[in-house]
Amino acid sequence: MSHDKIKQTLISAGKVLVAEGQDDFTRGHISMRHPDNPGLFYMKAHSIGLDEITLENILTIDLEGNVVAGTAKRHSEVYIHSEILKVRPDLNCVIHTHPPYSVALSASGRPVRALSQPSALFYKDVGVYTDTINLIRDHDMGRGVARALGPHRAVLLKNHGVVVCGRSIEETVISVIMLENAAQVQMIAEAAGDCAPEFPEADIRKLQNDISRPEQFIVNFDYLARRVKRREG
Repeated sequence: MSHDKIKQTLISAGKVLVAEGQDDFTRGHISMRHPDNPGLFYMKAHSIGLDEITLENILTIDLEGNVVAGTAKRHSEVYIHSEILKVRPDLNCVIHTHPPYSVALSASGRPVRALSQPSALFYKDVGVYTDTINLIRDHDMGRGVARALGPHRAVLLKNHGVVVCGRSIEETVISVIMLENAAQVQMIAEAAGDCAPEFPEADIRKLQNDISRPEQFIVNFDYLARRVKRREG
């Protein structure tokens, strides 16, 4: 994917995330690894909403968290992105947001359970970070989040938010939306009383494979991006 295409997709991603309730004032951020240099990544700037990302305010940042291109202010939580991308070469995109049901689930101390189809995407694939409720503002804290993420797709930051990662912007955006949907269903189901047993692992794994194909993420992202454009115009 070209530089311009990545940046345009980041712009669309920000609008989709806001439309899907992933915004929290100007908090929350998204990054994407540089296509030609894996030691750099593009990232949303500080002090703007996810739906206000433009070509002019996307920053280029290195894996130590230093801005190497761009004049906008950098997020103080850049170390979530830099430390994960440093140790996970298989990943290209990182999203950190504060979706309410996911935050509530993280506060409960309960794991993500396979109680819905979206939750199958995260079956045995979510870490938990419990070191602090505070902002992730230095290398050590970022490394702590990366350790909690481990080999997984996502990590719940207890009482704080989520970090979701993927190979592409499309995959990561759809994944963070699906995690919030899974958390919502789980919180409702558990509040209603004892849940029935989950399906067998083989059945859940089959669904996990079916819904995690790259083309599925692209199809659903493109649909949400089209829906945003219809609402805008």
